[in-house]
Amino acid sequence: MTTAEENRRQVLYWRMLGRVFEADEQLTLESASVAIVDDIGLPPALLDPGVTVDNLVQRHPELAAEFEGLMAPGADETGAGLEVRRAALVSKLLINVFHTGSGSVSATQLANWQADAGWFEKALGMDPGELRGRPNAGGLAGVLGGIEGDLVKRMHLREVLANPALAKQLTPSMSLIEQLLRDKNNLSGVALANAKALIRRFVDEVAAVLRTQVQQTSVGEIDRSVPPKRVYRNLDVERTIWKNLTNWSPEDERLYVDKLFYKQTAKRTTPARLIVVVDQSGSMVNAMVNCTILASIFAGLPKVDVHLVAYDTRALDLTPWVADPFEVLLRTRLGGGTDGTVAMALAQPKVSDPRNTVVVWISDFYESQQQVLFDSMQAMHRSGVKFIPVGSVSSGGQQSVNPWFRQRFKDMGAPVLSGHIKKLVFELKSFLA
Repeated sequence: MTTAEENRRQVLYWRMLGRVFEADEQLTLESASVAIVDDIGLPPALLDPGVTVDNLVQRHPELAAEFEGLMAPGADETGAGLEVRRAALVSKLLINVFHTGSGSVSATQLANWQADAGWFEKALGMDPGELRGRPNAGGLAGVLGGIEGDLVKRMHLREVLANPALAKQLTPSMSLIEQLLRDKNNLSGVALANAKALIRRFVDEVAAVLRTQVQQTSVGEIDRSVPPKRVYRNLDVERTIWKNLTNWSPEDERLYVDKLFYKQTAKRTTPARLIVVVDQSGSMVNAMVNCTILASIFAGLPKVDVHLVAYDTRALDLTPWVADPFEVLLRTRLGGGTDGTVAMALAQPKVSDPRNTVVVWISDFYESQQQVLFDSMQAMHRSGVKFIPVGSVSSGGQQSVNPWFRQRFKDMGAPVLSGHIKKLVFELKSFLA
């Protein structure tokens, strides 16, 4: 890169930093940036924060391919003049995503930001929503979640929901769902109907993603006491060849088979019991929504008996609605204190066959009776139950788990599960397989 190109790139990045951190607009940087963008053949609208990336791409379709993968690992940054062009495109994304101003936010502004954030994720080599949808991700995912949450809080949500035209502009996200669940008791009529429609839409979208991760899970071990069915699909070709090798004819160069061998496929079908316990207090929405939906998916699998318990200072058995996460979420109430002993009182009687039971406990484990609760959890674990503690996360992706519980779960041999929801899917499938 020449000195002139390096200087032009620095001008674009200094302008970006000034915009993002809300410094006074520097007229010199603005005019210099306009000249640079014009010189490298990019449209002036690239420098207008009021123009979304969607609008920019609609006017200049050739830019779509340049934005995709722009900041992905291994993206090509070399070539004469390409560094300056890349700086201009990166600046556009960063300004639109990280400079959100202050004051009230309209439904259109929120939708525009979500679309720009989607382009930012595509520039990182991800699908739109992929980064913001990571339940336990910190860092950049947490920052994006925090920005989105702030935009939702600055929006007059009740007024937007009461207007069908504005409500249609809303794109459901974890931050928005959190606000809807917290405020649902204050909504009525059209506003409540629109809120329910958004929650249902979000639940369906998340369920579609999780369902592909779960797929069909077989339950039970091969039952060797049941003779295999003598049908073609059960034919064990390798064993048949091996057992008939003595019938090989060198003269004919043929293997004469006088006995066929079949694979055994019959399975013992003792139902596995899955008990999901969800702390519905504090900032539990992200983990709660994902795990509630996940419980409903496993409830749809054959030979899996799923139970669902939600608690704060009181416990509620939501098992009758476990197949419908939408109904479960409408019956939850967020906030309040935490007393896991009341949930344990509901969960313990459900354990009839410990070695055939898994208990998934989702919480931040900041408990009022921590020693009493841990002792009962440890007793459950020692009885043969597969106990899986799952840490809580906020909509911004920040995990918060009581270190006292974290250490004791680790010592018990059941460390707190953190990270992507796929980890929990893997643990459950391993148990049920």
